[in-house]
Amino acid sequence: MKRTHLPLNALRVFDAAARHLSFTRAADELAVTPAAVGQQIRALEDLLGVVLFRRTSKGLELTEEATAGLEALRSGFLQFEDAVQAMQAGQSSHVYTIAAPRDFFAAWLAPRLAAFRAGNPEIRLAIVDGENADFTEANLDLAVRWTDGPGELEGLPLGLPERVTVGDGEWIGWPGDPSPGGEDSEPAPLNVGDAGLALAAAAAGMGRARVPAMLAAAWLEQGRISAAGPAETCRRGYWLVAPTPQWRQKKVKALITALTEG
Repeated sequence: MKRTHLPLNALRVFDAAARHLSFTRAADELAVTPAAVGQQIRALEDLLGVVLFRRTSKGLELTEEATAGLEALRSGFLQFEDAVQAMQAGQSSHVYTIAAPRDFFAAWLAPRLAAFRAGNPEIRLAIVDGENADFTEANLDLAVRWTDGPGELEGLPLGLPERVTVGDGEWIGWPGDPSPGGEDSEPAPLNVGDAGLALAAAAAGMGRARVPAMLAAAWLEQGRISAAGPAETCRRGYWLVAPTPQWRQKKVKALITALTEG
């Protein structure tokens, strides 16, 4: 059988089912349905031309054919893990690719990255604009997103999920707050592309906007804009997020610590 045709996913399912001697527990481990496990096992049996499991009154049992190949299979998976770890270790530990909303980068993230780099002068940074950048396509290490949680990713909140109303006059809308006057109200007279533009528009006297409190903090402290009231809790906040493999990297952990402590 050619390497390119190795049914790796089915073999992984087989390994889990063999360890548990249960399609249900294997499905729990792999986050799929028992039916999907069964389909993978049947497809593998058809491909190999052997029966791998036998049902008995006591439950599932491995056949002799399955047992014969199990040790080599598990050894192979361990070698795969070693290979992945070697590739991760070989990945440049001083290069970070980070996606963040442009306004948040300017107002909050940039000075903290500068401080991190001052303490680690060997690092290089690549900043990608856009909080929805794809981790795989952009080869990201970490992303900042304005969201209500990490979803399927690993994540930590940056500060509290709060927003503040700044400026006065008619409402200014932006994608994170498209209907500041309420769902049933008329569209905002002015709509801009992000919270930073909404903040700048409010500071220029073009109206009022509800923006993330973290974004407005520096402008409020500098007196560049005034708040219409205290910060209020909202559903969304800024989160640091990454898929589990990136989140576990030593270099990423160091950056997360630098951004979330103090």
